[in-house]
Amino acid sequence: MDETEFWEIVDATREAAGGDPEDHADLLAERLLQLDPDSVLDFARHFEARCNRAYTWDLRAAAAVLLGGAEGAGEEDFDGFRCWLIGQGREVFEGAVHDADSLAELLDDFDEDVDGDGEELGYAADDAYERLTGLDAPDLGIPLQPGEPAGTPLDLTDEEALARRVPALYERFGPGGTGGVPLGDDGA
Repeated sequence: MDETEFWEIVDATREAAGGDPEDHADLLAERLLQLDPDSVLDFARHFEARCNRAYTWDLRAAAAVLLGGAEGAGEEDFDGFRCWLIGQGREVFEGAVHDADSLAELLDDFDEDVDGDGEELGYAADDAYERLTGLDAPDLGIPLQPGEPAGTPLDLTDEEALARRVPALYERFGPGGTGGVPLGDDGA
């Protein structure tokens, strides 16, 4: 499976799910069941490699802003956030990895109650592989993520530091931000 096919599967299942992360995970697992086990493992390798690429302090700052502060950017929450980010598709994912602050423009809206947690997406390939073979997925041969996110560390409890790290995102989605209203659509 190449990168293009990986993203086509992610996009098609997200669109069919109407943006609901739980439905997306279910549809992704069902789609992967149509592949042979080796292709499912290839998909899992692509997913895991992207999850590792997104393990950065800038994206952790973005998660803190979008998920309501440092409590929303704990290690488990950040894992789910990175899976959700992959689930948003290639354009959003690559844009965010390149510049986390670009999420202010890449996201149409963000509902903290629904968005930001794609943990189940991260298990879809394992689920499909197990259902296809009756076995647990083997080691993927992907290097483990580093012990610390890449980039310059940040105190996630410091609102001013978050605002400096991801200013457009903070302005739109931080305390007092415009929330789900696209920039420029609030009459200002």
